[in-house]
Amino acid sequence: MYAQTLPLSTLLIFALGVNVPLGYLRQGARKYSLAWFTYIHLSIPFIIIWRLAEGLGWEIVPFTLGCALLGQFLGGMLRRGNLRP
Repeated sequence: MYAQTLPLSTLLIFALGVNVPLGYLRQGARKYSLAWFTYIHLSIPFIIIWRLAEGLGWEIVPFTLGCALLGQFLGGMLRRGNLRP
């Protein structure tokens, strides 16, 4: 179990980190437009590929999804000016 700690940690950091700029861009796009949809879903294939390459199971999906959503939320807050870097 501990052998998977570093790959899991890096995957979660990636899911969060890559979604902050995507959330920032999403906040500036018209809601339900193609750009808005793309900014929300762009990171998902990369997260899935990384998870599979590291041999991490389905039980990790809620954590990666949570980090991706948090990144989107933080990026949107940065764009609106509610969160200062």
